[in-house]
Amino acid sequence: MQTETVLLIIAALIIALIVALFQYLYKAKNRTKKNLFFAFLRFLSIFLLLVLLINPTFKQKIYYSQKPTLVVAVDNSSSIKHLAQDKDVSQFVQEIRNNSDLNNRFDIGYYSFSDNLKDSLSFSYDEKQTNIAKALEGLDQIYKKSIAPIIMITDGNQTYGRDYQFTSAKHKQAIYPIISGDTVMVQDLKIQQLNVNRYAYLKNKFPVEVILTYSGENEVNKRFEVKSGNATQYSQAVSFSKENNSQVINFTLPAGRAGVMKYVAKLSPLVNEKNTINNSKAFAVEVIDQKTSVLLISDIVHPDLGAIKKSVESNERRSLTIAKPFEVKNLDDFQLIILYQPNTRFSGVYEKLKNQRKNFFTITGSKTDWVFLNKIQNKYRQEITRQTEYYIPRFNNNYGAFLLDDIGFDGYPPLIGTFGDINVNTSFDPLLYRTVSNITTEEPLMVTIEENGIREAVLFGEGLWRWRAQNFLDTKGFETFDDFFGKLVQYLASNKRKSRLNTISESFYYGNASIKIRAEYFTKNYEFDSRGNLRIVVKNKDSEATQTIPMILKNNTYEVDLSSLSAGNYDFTVSVIGENISRSGSFTILEYDVEQQFLNADVTKLNQVATNTKGKSYFLDQNDIMIKDLIEDQRYQTIQKSKENIVSLIDWKYLLGLLILVLAIEWFARKYNGLI
Repeated sequence: MQTETVLLIIAALIIALIVALFQYLYKAKNRTKKNLFFAFLRFLSIFLLLVLLINPTFKQKIYYSQKPTLVVAVDNSSSIKHLAQDKDVSQFVQEIRNNSDLNNRFDIGYYSFSDNLKDSLSFSYDEKQTNIAKALEGLDQIYKKSIAPIIMITDGNQTYGRDYQFTSAKHKQAIYPIISGDTVMVQDLKIQQLNVNRYAYLKNKFPVEVILTYSGENEVNKRFEVKSGNATQYSQAVSFSKENNSQVINFTLPAGRAGVMKYVAKLSPLVNEKNTINNSKAFAVEVIDQKTSVLLISDIVHPDLGAIKKSVESNERRSLTIAKPFEVKNLDDFQLIILYQPNTRFSGVYEKLKNQRKNFFTITGSKTDWVFLNKIQNKYRQEITRQTEYYIPRFNNNYGAFLLDDIGFDGYPPLIGTFGDINVNTSFDPLLYRTVSNITTEEPLMVTIEENGIREAVLFGEGLWRWRAQNFLDTKGFETFDDFFGKLVQYLASNKRKSRLNTISESFYYGNASIKIRAEYFTKNYEFDSRGNLRIVVKNKDSEATQTIPMILKNNTYEVDLSSLSAGNYDFTVSVIGENISRSGSFTILEYDVEQQFLNADVTKLNQVATNTKGKSYFLDQNDIMIKDLIEDQRYQTIQKSKENIVSLIDWKYLLGLLILVLAIEWFARKYNGLI
């Protein structure tokens, strides 16, 4: 107990004694034994009240033992089952669970992983992707402040993500890979990789690159071919040997018709080849019969022009041309016109836009001639101040003209715009709002306008190149920003009328990819409606089997995950229950399981992981050796820790009860003696 608390209790004792003596002895006319009794009761009640207010405490130190944590992470991908190791892995884990010595030495935590890390063991061995690096990073974050060696039971085959062989060097915990799978190299021919663009243009030829590999000692001669249905589109003889164990083949295929064209690349197998699944690979290309052409008109040179061009052309279905205002002769060849910081030289351009009813996107900034712009159109007006201001973007979560996600605008650099109020004189959808000096406003920074069948977007600020650069700093790539800008271009380049129900899907998916279909649903005022009850009916064109699935609200869209569907051709219809609204579409799932492309465990990488983290690698039949090594490892010791608690000297409930009791006794005694 602290000295201050002791002094306060002594002071409370003295105060209570003084008050009691003053009331019942000093002021009393006759000093009797009853007065002494009443004085004692008053002293006790005042002292208890003061002690209750002081609430004296003392420090209590508790000692306890903490065992080190042992993490068991199990690969739940389908490659484990494909390599016939699923039963051995399950048995290995069960032996760890049943080993009393190991459980007495460690607190054991169990995890499974494939494309994501899960804090439970539920073995199905049917996951289609493996990201070992992501699983190790997740475990490193969970146990970064404790000693937690990791037993990682896996074949070491990773389908995507960063190379865990090198990223493991920064992990704090020792990793003990348990290698599952055959380590004996056998003869195998394989399509290692096939690279092809997702889209092609009608009547053009699209390139295909194929990497073929061979594992073996003998010389072999085989044939590689690409088929579409029963027709052979490409064929070539290939030869391999121990020294010449890989080939890269480049060729082109014709895009003869619009739509999804499906192909199968095949490499003829060896005699008695163990794994023939990796000898073939299906792929597809969507052939489109038009390309979105965008014209960017600017009278100045600015970094934004390059950033816009890069973003627009990040999708090969779009192209962008940059021109000066006086160079513009005809707009018929373009689906969208971007006007960058217009001035008086743009008067002819505005006349052509009006006559040809073209959609356009206006970007203003410090070089914009607002006197001209306020005069040439009447949809919005900027207060003329001749001064600039920095505007930080704020995303409008209720934006409903088309589907967009917040890409982290609140962390983006400010844009430079003209200082002053913006007045929009027509119906508009605000996409971004202005934030000035950390003060949020309802003034728009970016809006979209749809009037008389013409779509227009206006950005009241320059500096888009900073946004694209910030996106690279945040995500190590430009994809997020380019996707945002691409959706804006797609909306503006389209003349399709606004609908209350829209669906978003791809024309084809690979079997190992996540298959998600999204929908956006609006009220009659074209505001996003989160109260809708949407469902999707999916029909397999080949088997005629159908299934109805409710769609889940996620942010500002409705979404359904169809990753469990098998390969095939499908039609779907999204409808709103209670409304006579529906949208239909179709997609194709190509058969491909990347997990079945592996033939052996990746022993080299797993051994390197053990070396990088000061662990040790084992095979599935070395369970006893691994357990013995872990128990005898002096790095993992039980630690005695102490915890200091602040404990009340007397529970306030008892003090309060005693105080009430003393006051009650005093009241009844005084009442009995006629003093009340």
